Amino acid sequence: MKVLMIFNREPYDNTDVTWNGLRLADKLLESGLEVRLFLMNDAVDMARDVCRPPEGCDQDLSKMLKDLIAKGVPVKVCGTCMARCGIYKNYPYFDGAAKSTMAALAQWVIDSDKVMTF
Repeated sequence: MKVLMIFNREPYDNTDVTWNGLRLADKLLESGLEVRLFLMNDAVDMARDVCRPPEGCDQDLSKMLKDLIAKGVPVKVCGTCMARCGIYKNYPYFDGAAKSTMAALAQWVIDSDKVMTF
């Protein structure tokens, strides 16, 4: 079964939404499902090395994302959002997070059994 998870929110927005989504991705992967992640809007900051947890935060979302990539989870990041979204506009995405397109996201949606948004 293929699961697509689309992240939209700023990584550190004073909620646990993104953190819980990444935790779920890891558990789905452990369960043997094929997991794919697409980052868009302000969530693109999560794929930038410059993104760091705010003081007092014990969740390193970029590290969690890198750990998923290391486990073979494909991660695509909106190319248009690179310059338009996030606190760190125009900063590059780190290795393993592929700059992508809306057409690629559409294909992933078509090819997925489940689509979840965070």
